Amino acid sequence: MATLSSKALTLADHAKRIDPDGKTPKIVEMLAQTNEILDDMKFMEGNLPTGHRITVRTGLAQVYWRLLNQGVQPSKSKTAQIDEQCGMMEAWSEVDQEVAELNGNVNSFRLSEAQAFLEAMNQEMASTLFYGNSSLSPEEFNGLAIRYSDKSAANAQNIVEGGGTGSDNSSIYLIVWGENTCCGIFPKGSKAGLSHEDLGLQTIETTNGIAGERMRAYQDHFKWKTGVALKDWRYVVRIANIDVSDLATGSAADLINLMIKAIHRIPNLNSGKACFYANRSIVQYLDIQRRDDMVGSALAYQDIDGKKVPHFRNIPLKVCDALLESEAQVV
Repeated sequence: MATLSSKALTLADHAKRIDPDGKTPKIVEMLAQTNEILDDMKFMEGNLPTGHRITVRTGLAQVYWRLLNQGVQPSKSKTAQIDEQCGMMEAWSEVDQEVAELNGNVNSFRLSEAQAFLEAMNQEMASTLFYGNSSLSPEEFNGLAIRYSDKSAANAQNIVEGGGTGSDNSSIYLIVWGENTCCGIFPKGSKAGLSHEDLGLQTIETTNGIAGERMRAYQDHFKWKTGVALKDWRYVVRIANIDVSDLATGSAADLINLMIKAIHRIPNLNSGKACFYANRSIVQYLDIQRRDDMVGSALAYQDIDGKKVPHFRNIPLKVCDALLESEAQVV
């Protein structure tokens, strides 16, 4: 007897998605995350079919004082080129025609399934933006954590020490988004953002049962070609090694002091759109530290598009659930 594939919606799945009146209900998305970084991230078209080539100046020309009737040596500056790669994230949704048409409202049923794919891709993008590592997974692009993971590297001054050890750490990031600082990229000649193609009814080969079996199914294709270009590493600061368990006991480092240090690592906050990012545990404890700070702090709330957004020194503080609480110590 053939076993239905776990990757295909079954009649049992369908039954769990239908109200008593036969309509498709609004699903409570308990697995949804808040990753506001995707709202802030600026995007530009890359200059390569696979990403973007950045030219950075690595050395200045030599200049001299001279005497009358005495010349000086010619000189030149030095540059280097870095290729930032894009990754290609894809997903397919295939729903048996008979399952989709059971309740008489095919479009609403397919939409309820498509929403899960969109949320999954958003979560994967946010996670890769921080933790992507092309050395371990060549199909990914390098995220920010791997770029700010060595306190002996050239960009070590932009890693602020939070004092935590072990493997229950988290991070706060300060990012100044801009085309000349840090931005998202998409391959040359392609489109920005997540694309969805409704392929309608297709005849597909099933992966369960006897090889070569066919069935009619509604098919959707989701695709996102994207990456991140860190043009100037001075415009991203990682506050690393924030021990989450210490925050709960009240013995953690002063988050406000750490964020002040991060601000002073940025050469010019007016070079783009500056934002802090932390997970909701860190934001919670930052709010507690603000309350307990007898002197007062610079954490305040501003109304943006009808939503109260916490700001620190007039820099928005955004929640990003993709930031883990199980990071290894940065050394």
